[in-house]
Amino acid sequence: MENVIIIVLIVVLALLALFIIPQWRLRRATRQVIRIFMELNATSVKNAKTIDELGLRPRGRLEGMLRTRDYKPHALSSLLTAEIVKTTEDGRLYLSEDRLIGSGLDRGAPYYR
Repeated sequence: MENVIIIVLIVVLALLALFIIPQWRLRRATRQVIRIFMELNATSVKNAKTIDELGLRPRGRLEGMLRTRDYKPHALSSLLTAEIVKTTEDGRLYLSEDRLIGSGLDRGAPYYR
């Protein structure tokens, strides 16, 4: 009986590690990315910033091996796909506040003005 409890705990912890924790970290990174756009006032075509100015450039292989996974580039990619973050003709990025409000990501968010 004791072995069954241990196995169940291991399975539950494995499920947490594989599914729930990465989703939580991605949601957290999404809020952080939106906060970066807001703090740098990159909310219009006129104020758009490069990926380097935003500090969202993906890490290199060596740096990635030495640190924990950075979910911000993945969050940025998701925001681009949802068209909450838009790209100018010259490749700069800005946050579409209208799309953000329509997405529901702004509800109860401390980063939103």
